Order: sequence, then C-alpha cells, then structure tokens
Amino acid sequence: MGSSIDMTKGSIMKLVVLFALPICLGNVLQQLYSTVDTLVIGNFCGPVSLAAVGTSAQPVEMLLCIFLGFGTGLSILVSQYTGRGDKDSLKTVVATANSFLFLCAIPVSVLGLFVGPLLLKLMQVPDDAWSYAVSYIRIIFLGTLGNMGYNMNAGILRGVGDSRSSLLFLMISCVVNIVLDFVFVAFFKMDVAGAALATAIAMFASWLFSIVYIQKKYPELDFSPVPRRLDKKVLLGMVQIGLPLGLNNSIYSVGHIFVQSLINSQGSTFMAACSVATKVTGMANVAINSFSSAATTFSGQNLGAENYARLKKGSLQIPLFSGLITGLAGITVTIFCRPILGLFTQDAGVLESAAHYIQVVLPLTWPFAIFNGIICFANGLGEVRFPTVVNILMLWAVRIPSAHLIARYIDGNYLMACYPISFIFGMVVMFSFFLTKRWKNIVRSVPS
Repeated sequence: MGSSIDMTKGSIMKLVVLFALPICLGNVLQQLYSTVDTLVIGNFCGPVSLAAVGTSAQPVEMLLCIFLGFGTGLSILVSQYTGRGDKDSLKTVVATANSFLFLCAIPVSVLGLFVGPLLLKLMQVPDDAWSYAVSYIRIIFLGTLGNMGYNMNAGILRGVGDSRSSLLFLMISCVVNIVLDFVFVAFFKMDVAGAALATAIAMFASWLFSIVYIQKKYPELDFSPVPRRLDKKVLLGMVQIGLPLGLNNSIYSVGHIFVQSLINSQGSTFMAACSVATKVTGMANVAINSFSSAATTFSGQNLGAENYARLKKGSLQIPLFSGLITGLAGITVTIFCRPILGLFTQDAGVLESAAHYIQVVLPLTWPFAIFNGIICFANGLGEVRFPTVVNILMLWAVRIPSAHLIARYIDGNYLMACYPISFIFGMVVMFSFFLTKRWKNIVRSVPS
C-alpha cells in the first residue's frame, strides 16, 4: 500500500519516529501556515487586528472539532482494519467517511456564519476588535468543506500507516496561503478578511490535492471524490469512536472560550500578546501531535494484529519520548523567545506580555505531551470514554477554576499559569489508565 508503515513488527521507536517525523514537519508547516497570518497582520495591520485573529480561532475550533473527532475515529478504524488485513472493510469505511463528510460540512458552514458572531459576543470581544473578528470568522467558516475534507483524508492515510502524504498536502496549502496572504493583506490591504480568505482557499487546495493523491497511490481503497454509499454499520462504528472524541474536543473548546473571555477582559494589548505567544509555543510543541498520532496508529494496528506484547512495550515508550522532545524544545524556545517574538510585532506592550506568557507556560508543557500521548494510545485501542473523563476533569475541574482564581485573587497577567497547572494534573491522572480493567486484560494476554 503506497508508502505506508507497518507498526506491527520491527523496532518500535524507529518506526514511531519514521511515522512521526513527516507529521512533525507537517505540524511545523501548519504552524507556519497560521504564523504567516500573524506575521503579515502584525506587520501590515496592527495590534487590534492581531487580537481579532487570535480570539476568532476558539469559536471556529469549537464548532468544527466535534466533526473533526470523526476524522480521528476514522483513522482508528482504518488502522485496526489495516492490522487485520481486511481490505473489503477498508473500502467500506473510506466510502462511508466520504459520504459523511458532505453530509456534515455544508450544514456546519451555514451554521458557523450565524453562530460564530454570537460566540464572539459571549467571549466579550472588545469593540475595537469586533468587526475584524466577525469578518475573519465568517470567511473561515466558508472553508469548512476543505478543512474537514483534508482532515478526513489525512485520517485515512494515517490509519494505513502513511504519514508522509500529509506533509505534501500541507506544503501545498502553506505555499498557497503564504502567497495569498501577501496578495490579499499586503497588496490589496484587505486586513484580517484577506488573511481569512487566504486560509480558506489554501485548505481547499490541500483537500483537492489529497483526493487526487489517494486515488493515484491507493487504488485498492476505491476512493471516490463524490458521495457514493453510506454503510450504516460502519457509520455506527465511526460514531461510537468519533463522537466521544468530537464531544470531548468540543467541550474542551468551550472551556477555551471561557479562558479566552478572561484573556479578552484584560484588553486588546494582552489579547494580541496571547495570540502571538501561542504561535511561538505552537512552534515549540510540534512533536506533541506527531507522536500522539503515531501512538494512535501504533496501538490500533497492533490491537488489530492481536500483538499484545508489543502494545505493552509501546504504551510508555511513545508518550515519554514525546515528553522528552517537547521539554527540550520548550526550554530552548523560552531562552530565545524575545528575538522570535520580535518577528511578529514591535509593540513594546505586546512583546513584554507575550514573553511573560511563554516563560510561564512553555517550560511546563512537557507533562501535556505525556498526557496526550497516553490518551491517543488509549484512543487507538478504541478506549475513548476514560480519556474523555480525564480531559473534562483537567479542563473544567482544574484549568478554568484556576484561571478564575488567578484573575480574581492574584493577577490577571498570570492567567496563563492555569495551563501548566492543568497539564501536570492531566498527566498524573492519565497514568491511572494503566490500572483500568481494559489495560489489565491486554497485559494478561501477553504470552508468558
């Protein structure tokens, strides 16, 4: 199958690194994708425009992530069928996923046009950033089909063990986005609307290319660019895995909106600083998503192959390695954060607050890498309920309450401390997955 990786045999960490590296490079490109928006807006527009783009991301994430959870669920199903060598079921899963995409994407696009501004109002977006934020969010939602389509196709390819293709798709998307950013924002002076339009067009370009790629490289999947059939049994399987993941992500995004509303209450300068700082922290944390994706595919394929001894070996190796890489990157970027931040803006107030954000958050992001690695490993086993409960606790019982307490009783400029507090809590609690009945049954299945 194309350039896919078989995770069921060979050196575990060698295969994981080979699988994760293209995704890691893709994450760098994805960060570049959004970072270019911030760079162009920061240099050709101003702090208010920066604040608008930063705060608009949360409502988009909240409405889209429940459906993007199905992309992860799809990847898990594909990885399990790949491990079993069940090619007929693979074809059915792919066809059902493609039909489901169109069934969801178009209504979400329409819904986002009306619900997006309402969410911005709930987030207490300041008056000076309001019109920019509404313009940005409405244009971004017009690109929903391209966004969801790309993520669905990337999920299919990750499931069969092909992580390289996503890098190619993102390269295309990134080039298109960068060129159009300068055309729309720098040349035509369209401000945040131009940045949003560039992003939406780039996502469609990436999705359309992924369709051509799958048809050419994986003819055995019988991929069709238009809806053809919807298998009820397969759809139920996608829903059983994907819906909890999507709801988990959505609940998580609602929590982010609560935190963002506290950030917004500190004013446009602090909003802009957090927007810039999150771009830089995202650059430092590119390993998290890549190793987490590898953990999902690894556990899914080995569960399908009933390779329980291998599952046991990889269960801690992958998350701990992700934590090590993230920790080293976090310390390095923290040390050099000020010259990096200077690329985004020359506003002294924004620079000072952004550096403060990074110094508080980034050195303690490694617990989140371990936490997320264990969660994604569990997801690959089809065990989505336990991680969902832990995720909800981390957000609603720790992060949001601590953010409110910090804002009220300490100093609003230290709001970002709620993130490392929740990361450490999540990591400690997630280790308890290895005490669950499901994991003990897997361990008992290991040949003595």
